[in-house]
Amino acid sequence: MSSPPIQYASGDVEIAYQVLGDGPIDIVWVAGAITHLDVMWEHAGYRRFCEQLASFSRLILFDKRGMGLSERTRIGTLEERMDDVRAVLDAVGSEQAALIGVSEGGPMSILFAATYPERTKALMLVGAEVKEETTEDWPWGEVTVAEQAGAMEALPGRWGKGLAAGVLLPNEPDEEAARAWLGRLQTASMTPRDAIAFMKMGFAIDVRDVVPSVRVPTLIVHRVDDPICHVENARYLAQHIPGARYVELPGYTHVPWADSGSEILDEIREFLTGVREAPEPDRVLATVLFTDIVGSTERATELGDRRWRELLEAHHSAVRRELERFRGREVDTAGDGFLASFDGPARAIRCANASIDAVRGLGLEIRAGVHTGECEIVGEKLAGVAVHIGARVAGRAGAGEILVSGTVHDLVAGSGLEFEDRGPAELKGVPGEWRLFAVVAA
Repeated sequence: MSSPPIQYASGDVEIAYQVLGDGPIDIVWVAGAITHLDVMWEHAGYRRFCEQLASFSRLILFDKRGMGLSERTRIGTLEERMDDVRAVLDAVGSEQAALIGVSEGGPMSILFAATYPERTKALMLVGAEVKEETTEDWPWGEVTVAEQAGAMEALPGRWGKGLAAGVLLPNEPDEEAARAWLGRLQTASMTPRDAIAFMKMGFAIDVRDVVPSVRVPTLIVHRVDDPICHVENARYLAQHIPGARYVELPGYTHVPWADSGSEILDEIREFLTGVREAPEPDRVLATVLFTDIVGSTERATELGDRRWRELLEAHHSAVRRELERFRGREVDTAGDGFLASFDGPARAIRCANASIDAVRGLGLEIRAGVHTGECEIVGEKLAGVAVHIGARVAGRAGAGEILVSGTVHDLVAGSGLEFEDRGPAELKGVPGEWRLFAVVAA
C-alpha cells in the first residue's frame, strides 16, 4: 500500500503531515526520537497499527521540524516543537484532538495538553519519558552525563547501520531486514550532526514541573520491562497527573506498534470510544508466501543508492510477473520482500520457485517461506497467527531455498512436489514445535 499523501502545514517552519481515516475522533501521533513519514510507512507493523487507529479515528501523522520530510531547520525548543502540533491541527481544521505521545514525544504532548487544554480531547502517553538524564533525584533516566557524551561521540560511526534494531524491534522475523530498515530511517530522517543536536536537546528536557498542570483525560500505558524508558517514568506520571488512568502491561518492547501492539490498541480504543475490541474481522483460509532478498544490506552498500534502487525495481517487476502467472495476490511489499496470498499451496510453491529463478538472472538470491492457515482479513491486508508463522518460516530459509510448514507439506500430497524433511523447529513467538520441509528443486 502506498503512503498516504504528504501535505504541509506552514507555521514558523513547514511541517510535513499525513491524514489517514475519517472517524469522529481526531488523533495526533506524536512520535518518539526520529521520524520520516515515507520510510515509516514501509514497515508493515507500523502500517497495520496506523490503519487500526484510523479505523475509529482521523489519524494525523507528522514529521518533527528539522527531520524527515519537514523543513530541515534547527531542531527547535520543546515550546517551538509544541507549536508545530498546533500548526498541523490548524491545517487539517481540527479544533480538538487526542494526542498520543510516544517516548520522546511524551514531553511535547504533556506540554501541549497543559498549555492548550481546550484543544486537547485526551492525552495518551505510551512508553513516554519524563526526564532522560539519570541524576540523584531521578535514578530512572536513560543515561548519565558521561554516558551521553560517550554515545554522542560514537554516533557518527553508528548512524545509518540500524544497530539498535535488536532492542527496538526485538521480535522481527528477519533481523537483517529490521536493521536495514532502521538504518534507512536514520539516514532519511536527519544527518548525524543533526541527530546529535536533537539528542542533546532531548537529554536536557525535564517536564516534572509541568506534569501536575495537566487537566485533561489522560491514559498512561507502559510495559514493565521497557528497555529504553524505565517504567518508573510512567508510575511518576500516573501519580502526578490528576485522575490519570494507568495501565501497566507485561513485556519488553518499547516501540508501541512492535509485535502488532494489539494490547496497546485495545487500551487506546477503549479509552477514547468506550469499546474495547474492534469488530470481529472476516477470516479466510489462505496460503501465504513470504520472500525476501538474501544479503540485501551488503548488496545495497556495494552498489550505492541509485543502482540498488534500480535493481530493486527490477526485482519487484520479476516477482510480480510470477505472482500474476500463478494467480497470487500481492498483499504487502516492504523494502526488499513480498507477502502474497494464494488459494492453493502448490501454486504458492511453484510461484516461489519461479521467482527464485527469475531474480537469479538479476544476480540476486531470494529465500521463501510458505504456510497455510486461517487469516484475518483487515481491509486489503491479511493478519493473524498464520501470517506470523509464514514470516518465521521464511526467516529460517537459506539463499535460493523454499521452506514450507508441515501443514503445506500435507496439503500438497500428490502434486508431484518433493521435499526434504528438516525436522521440528521452534518459531520465535509461536508456541510449540513446527515441522519444516525444504522444497527439492525439480
